[in-house]
Amino acid sequence: MTPPRARTWGRRGHTPAIRVRGRSRRRTSVAALCCYKPGETARLIYRPRQHLLLKGARKSFSWQDYRDLLVRAHIQLDGPIVVVWDNLNTHLAAGLKKYEAEHDWLTTVRLPSYAPDLNPVEAVWSLVRRAMANTAFDTPHDLDRKLRRELRRIQLRPHLTDGCLTATGLAIDPPTPP
Repeated sequence: MTPPRARTWGRRGHTPAIRVRGRSRRRTSVAALCCYKPGETARLIYRPRQHLLLKGARKSFSWQDYRDLLVRAHIQLDGPIVVVWDNLNTHLAAGLKKYEAEHDWLTTVRLPSYAPDLNPVEAVWSLVRRAMANTAFDTPHDLDRKLRRELRRIQLRPHLTDGCLTATGLAIDPPTPP
């Protein structure tokens, strides 16, 4: 719940200070897919998840969570999916690779080793963090509500999701008929 910082309208030399509480016993993770199809509006599909920071508990998404996100995207998009993964260790898990191999509607492509500038989802996180800058949350529930509100705002404005793809310098080219 440590708030990101941005510029303020405080007087020069007098930095405003906001007291925030220390650690929370919760962690929020979000997985998102930017979906593009030639001739259709861009879509953002996301899944937030809260984790309790207990001893031995998982602190991030598992490969099963990513699998479930892909299944939901397949149902919502009603067609085959080409997923461009970054090299997050969970995306490289054996269980997820096996799932990809078993389903013909799913095709995966890997980004180079470290290429956040080629991942449109990174621009989505930039938009979310910018909207949440200089905000101190009283409770983890407030953080979750603001996060969902910002993701929904991006989801309802497809031009923002299009802009995330444009920022990568990549383009979606429709297939040419033989």
